[in-house]
Amino acid sequence: MLLSLLAIIVVFIVIPVVYLYRPEFVKISVPEVKAQDSDHYRQGQFHNVEPTPVLTGSGSFAKLMLEFLLHGNPRRRPKQALPTVKTLLLALPADRDVVIWLGHSSFFVQLAGKRLLVDPVLSQNAAPVPFGNRVFQGTNPYTPADMPNIDYLLMTHDHWDHLDYATLIALKPKVKQVVCGLGVGQYFRAWGFAPERVHEADWFSELNLGDGIDISVLPARHFSGRLFKKNQTLWVSFALQTAARRLYFSGDSGYGAHFKKIGEQFDGFDFVALDSGQYDERWSHIHMRPEEAAQAATDLKTGALLPGHIGKFALAQHDWNDPFIRIVKASKNHDWRLLTPLIGQPLWLDESETAFERWWETVSR
Repeated sequence: MLLSLLAIIVVFIVIPVVYLYRPEFVKISVPEVKAQDSDHYRQGQFHNVEPTPVLTGSGSFAKLMLEFLLHGNPRRRPKQALPTVKTLLLALPADRDVVIWLGHSSFFVQLAGKRLLVDPVLSQNAAPVPFGNRVFQGTNPYTPADMPNIDYLLMTHDHWDHLDYATLIALKPKVKQVVCGLGVGQYFRAWGFAPERVHEADWFSELNLGDGIDISVLPARHFSGRLFKKNQTLWVSFALQTAARRLYFSGDSGYGAHFKKIGEQFDGFDFVALDSGQYDERWSHIHMRPEEAAQAATDLKTGALLPGHIGKFALAQHDWNDPFIRIVKASKNHDWRLLTPLIGQPLWLDESETAFERWWETVSR
């Protein structure tokens, strides 16, 4: 009896407590965040520009997770490997601007001769535990070893499907500078990134680091936190501006008035990558439906939209290909182009007429 009790204590108390001391779980220093004196940090946490409940209705997060586990949509994940292309990143001509979607919200960007990564997740899963939230088959053609040296790593927020410990540790020797929202830099410093290489910024901040690229840190409509305590770090979007073009990456965001404000501030964009998947009516304020992403693209006054937050992980109950189907329909009668490349397929920013196939239609549902 005593041994059984001890076994229960070890399994349900000791092991979880010990597990939480793994390096992935960084305890955010609240005094350090407060010292950054942001207007968006009030009553002990960061706040969105607009009121933004994470969940709507009466359901709890625990109830949602239980439903997710017990009554999951079998079509949330594709039944076969998704088609991809593995472009040799080291061989890209340095004088051409290009965006390469790495799946979900991860992007490789070459702009004005500089190389950037946005929210790189190159691991086999993105969750607090190794068996959770595994990638779709075939969607990880790249490893950190395939990445060239990176001038700027941009991190939109600290959720597991964006801030991946294993990927970042492997990339650390290759990354020159990190740009992120307030508080997120604590993760990088805890993981051994030199403090002088980590630049934290508030919304509506601009960083000109002398390389011909202006990086603007802008609002998103979302939340943050990797385990229990929420909103101790700031979630952001990014605008990149050179003499030749302007790009925007939304990170995770629900639809909001900030898109129109940003579009007016920058007088439009050549290219935007927007949150377009993992939606559900019960968290409709923090992720966009494809129709909302289409409207956001119009608000941003873009020339082209690449839908993101899709094609690699199943974080909602909708069919895996539903975002692709709906964004094609929603993109009709707009002045911008819809871009739907394969994971790894180059999107040359000086080519405005490249056609992309509806590759998801070839995958078994």
